[in-house]
Amino acid sequence: MIKRKKPELLAPAGNLHKLKTAIAHGADAVYFGIPDFSLRVRINEFSPADIKKGIEYAHAAGKKAYVTLNIFARDRHFTKLKAHIRMLKACAPDALFVSDPGVAAIVKTVWPAARLSLSTQANCSNSAAAAFWSKQGFKRLILSRELSLKEIAGIKKNAGRTEIEVFVHGALCAAYSGRCFLSDFLVGRGANLGDCAQPCRWEYEIKPIGHNRSFVIGEDGKGSYLMNSQDLCLIERLPEIIDAGVDALKIEGRAKSAYYLANVVGAYRRAIDLIYSGKAKAVIKRELSFLKNELGEKLNNRGYCEGFMFSGGQDLENYAGNNMLSPWEFCGQVIYSRAVKGGYVLKVKVHNTMESSSEVEIIGPEYDCGLLDVSLMRDAKTKKLQKEAHGGGGGQVVLIETKKDWPAFSVLRRRL
Repeated sequence: MIKRKKPELLAPAGNLHKLKTAIAHGADAVYFGIPDFSLRVRINEFSPADIKKGIEYAHAAGKKAYVTLNIFARDRHFTKLKAHIRMLKACAPDALFVSDPGVAAIVKTVWPAARLSLSTQANCSNSAAAAFWSKQGFKRLILSRELSLKEIAGIKKNAGRTEIEVFVHGALCAAYSGRCFLSDFLVGRGANLGDCAQPCRWEYEIKPIGHNRSFVIGEDGKGSYLMNSQDLCLIERLPEIIDAGVDALKIEGRAKSAYYLANVVGAYRRAIDLIYSGKAKAVIKRELSFLKNELGEKLNNRGYCEGFMFSGGQDLENYAGNNMLSPWEFCGQVIYSRAVKGGYVLKVKVHNTMESSSEVEIIGPEYDCGLLDVSLMRDAKTKKLQKEAHGGGGGQVVLIETKKDWPAFSVLRRRL
């Protein structure tokens, strides 16, 4: 069993519901921010009021809440920054993620006691840079995603009391720690201000000047995806990463769904706890392999790779541009569970479509999975049996009887 302190598991949150889902499935901490100062402008529903509610919810659950201030700011951003920091000070998040030295300077002026974490956007990739940022008052460094595990271990060894955080799962991009100008150049949406159009995922054609013909690079008839990366998945490598001494393991995906969070956060929670369970290495290895296969089969993804931490980036490319489409689809989430004679009744908000004849799995905290019989599901309002339920705009709510108690925020998926 690994004797090092169990690392913190950080989960992303694009809105309050996703935040609550991540906490329910085992996150030790959540990170989020409003669009104006966060590297997620789109698919980000946080307002200042939601920031306050999110921090209060996390703290009530005994978890930590981190707020992102990690854009590379322009002068125009500073007109609102001080007021925003004063608002955050009143809400008392556990730390602020910052990448811009100017933003850090303003934070120190307005809220000197704020705990600062260095965003991966700052490209901290060596021990000298780590020492520099530590002297600037940063208590945690989210290292560059381009580093090998050996390099990460070396930085941690020389970091003293400064904490080290690394990404273990989620989308990757072709730019250096995400610092890309391609989106800004092509469509006027600045990646460094949180509005990336992801042109690295587009298909491209080369059109030589002076010719009427176009030449497609590669063998895919749809075009070539020259910069498209696979997704990062390091769940099988967690024993080695933890043994390197890192303090926090981070999941990417503030734009992803609650279903994605339930699966990924739950799988990594289960994996981390298993590593510290004292079970035999062979048992742990089999379980981690199972969890990776589950994440590969039951979530849409771009194919999984190990990034730069182990392979040196040699397996990053997804030139075909295609996603690995799962044969399973998100179909519902538990609102609450009520005890009845002989079992429980789940109140479920439907997403997409669920049929009474569907093969349905339910995923609870720590990736606790089981089959769910939905053949006798009833409409929550009319109590009538439903052969088919639909998500749609508002999402139909149904009642499902079960022998096991599945808590709120558990998610359901059906085989397509």
